Amino acid sequence: MPDIFIKNTKIYHDNCLQPAEIIIEDGKVARIGKDLRVSSSDLIIDAGGALTLPAGIDVHVHFREPGMTSKETWYTGSCAAAAGGITTVIDQPNSIPPTTDRRSFFLKHKLARRKSIVDFGINGGVTGNIDKLGELWGLGAFAFGEIFMAESTGGLNISEEAFEAALGEIKRLGALATIHAEDEKLRLECESLLKTYTSPDYHSKARPNICEAMAIQKAVGLAGSLKTRAHFCHISTLEAVGIIRKEKYLAKKAEQPSLISCEVTPHHLFLSTKDWERLGTFGKMNPPLRNLQSIKALTNGLNDGTVDMVASDHAPHRLSEKDTDVRQAPSGVPGVETLMPLMLAAVKKNILPLGRMIRATSLNPAKVFGLDRHSKGRLAEGFDADLIIVNPRDIRPIKADLLHSKAGWTPFEGMDGVFPEYTLSRGEVVWMEEAITVKAGRGKFLAGAGFKDGSLNEGDDNEDDGEDDSYGDDYNKG
Repeated sequence: MPDIFIKNTKIYHDNCLQPAEIIIEDGKVARIGKDLRVSSSDLIIDAGGALTLPAGIDVHVHFREPGMTSKETWYTGSCAAAAGGITTVIDQPNSIPPTTDRRSFFLKHKLARRKSIVDFGINGGVTGNIDKLGELWGLGAFAFGEIFMAESTGGLNISEEAFEAALGEIKRLGALATIHAEDEKLRLECESLLKTYTSPDYHSKARPNICEAMAIQKAVGLAGSLKTRAHFCHISTLEAVGIIRKEKYLAKKAEQPSLISCEVTPHHLFLSTKDWERLGTFGKMNPPLRNLQSIKALTNGLNDGTVDMVASDHAPHRLSEKDTDVRQAPSGVPGVETLMPLMLAAVKKNILPLGRMIRATSLNPAKVFGLDRHSKGRLAEGFDADLIIVNPRDIRPIKADLLHSKAGWTPFEGMDGVFPEYTLSRGEVVWMEEAITVKAGRGKFLAGAGFKDGSLNEGDDNEDDGEDDSYGDDYNKG
């Protein structure tokens, strides 16, 4: 008897929507077909004609734990992910302490394992710790970075010399470097010229397009010379799209696989410098909001495949922290719960086709980051049953008081979203009827390719983390 039988649904197959039924057994997609004639099942879901799609994979979140649990925790962040249709996340290293050595990796792994309701990977941080990257790789770090080429939240930016050394070591390990590309020298020069500038768009002027373009060009050159795989986080400019498109074209012309991949965020796709007046400091993030020309270039890049994937860069801060002067306000916006709803709404508005959205939110993240080793990223027989059921006609405004992040606000307030009716993670319903349906700790740790068996079974993992454990079993906000 199957665990779950989904009937009366449609799936995206062979470049079109087709009616289908889905049998899920032992957490995997067991069969996809028509008229499967299942007599009984533990759970039968009648989708009522709604779509069943691969759940989202978000390769760029900051769940803030350990160290900043007033902003987010692994429990609240993962609940937000599940409610928005994300079932796999990769967390970034700029927590407190940063994830830069064995002890800090053990701590984050323990907290995530106890609290996350979705599957998770953990990135290793890169500072002056070149000698620690090998041990982080052996512990199961999924990738390295984001490597900060300029100052940002957490103060993990590194020198050009350390950056080059890190790329060399990452190449030696056979790992992936994920890069936050902004030029620090130019950033400092721009800030010095804007000391008396007080308009809301200060942050966009302090980190102009050329700041990102220079850093990406430099990183592309270094990665190419060292033969290091490099993934560019949250690209935001038309110049960045042009540089990456050229690099991919040259690799294709040479009949070589490209060493370069990149992501774009919903806030860079759907918000612009025109939103500074509305958002004020709540629109401050790194890299900053860009003009409409860059948004058009990012959208075109997503549609033609230059941009590989969409990631949220979920970086929550409390309302009180953001509600201050633009120079003092921390950079970052919440977004893990709104990524899939915004992208599904974009499909409905013909901004991009459904097939491209699926590639950008599941297939490509799995391929680039190696999550396909863990049976992630596809609605196909034998793969994990990480699925969402959505009605594309059910478009509704995004409202902060219905979201699950501790942040309590969203820069997308009032914008259209298509939220999932069901979210399934490894064949288990984690979101249904506007409620989280599972307990903390069901999420599975997904180890990177360098993981060594037994490396997470040592005493360090049993040490007291000192973190607040007051999280609920049922987080049904809204």
